[in-house]
Amino acid sequence: MQIQTNFSLKKFNTFGIEAKAKQFVAVHSLTELKSILHQHQTEKKFILGGGSNMLLTQDIDALVIHIDLKGRKIIQENDDFVWVEGQAGENWHEFVLWTINQNFGGLENMSLIPGNVGTTPVQNIGAYGAEIKDTFVSCEAMNIQTQTLKTFTKEDCHFGYRESVFKHEAKDQFIITSVIFKLTKKNHKISVAYGDIQGELAKNNVENPTIKDVSNAVIAIRNSKLPNPKELGNSGSFFKNPVISKEQFQKVQTQFPDIKFFEVGENEIKVPAGWLIEHAGLKGYRKDDAGVHKNQALVLVNYGNASGQEILALSRYVQKTVFDKYGIAIEAEVNVI
Repeated sequence: MQIQTNFSLKKFNTFGIEAKAKQFVAVHSLTELKSILHQHQTEKKFILGGGSNMLLTQDIDALVIHIDLKGRKIIQENDDFVWVEGQAGENWHEFVLWTINQNFGGLENMSLIPGNVGTTPVQNIGAYGAEIKDTFVSCEAMNIQTQTLKTFTKEDCHFGYRESVFKHEAKDQFIITSVIFKLTKKNHKISVAYGDIQGELAKNNVENPTIKDVSNAVIAIRNSKLPNPKELGNSGSFFKNPVISKEQFQKVQTQFPDIKFFEVGENEIKVPAGWLIEHAGLKGYRKDDAGVHKNQALVLVNYGNASGQEILALSRYVQKTVFDKYGIAIEAEVNVI
């Protein structure tokens, strides 16, 4: 466990942004994490997971602690359910595939989402009609100040749409070290109603899909729409899908009758941000090396040498263009650092 100075974070963020850490250390166990936090109590710290949900717009003038805790195991099971635990540094997609290969159901719709297990509760990540909160049991987190471990139940986490307690009351106070999920062993709840999953399954002549079929369909869809961060820097979906009142939506729909939408409550409507951006004429838009992806307008990309400030400027241009046309504000899902 060695602390390095003036450390490049380019390979530690999926946007591939060049930024430097004043100090950097990777921890591989709870003992190492506790030791580093104890030894550097008075120093400014920045906790780094998979680097998939952040945009670095500046160097990090702090001790960057990279959480590289590995391991996954079955905690308990009965005839119908299994409780599985993933350590925070486990790659999320590899963890999902591990569950599917054992025929454990519940995470298949979230295949191929970039990032690590430990950051999934922070955002309450989700895709294709599923969210972390659907299968989440609890997570263990270390208090940064006291180095004690605390268990957060689902109720403790206050999950919302891309929201949790870790983005609000508990922000910068805890480091998630492991997460437990409750998954099905049989009678899986197959969810194919959202997005293009049904079309992908039909294309492959799948009439009675298994969780593996659903996962394969999601992977195929994501690969067709979303760039691989290893080939083209990006952070997945950059913007949240805005949720607006039914009254506001009806006014917009009068002017734009083809607008896509999903009802999420009696008086709330979710509008796909990707649709808004694309129909505002920005799909494929590029300024220097910062761009809106040509296949999925929800994704901002780094074509090579874009700075974080250039990506941020592009995101603000997208937000302004969408608001000027539709009167709908779209918020960044990515954390801007």
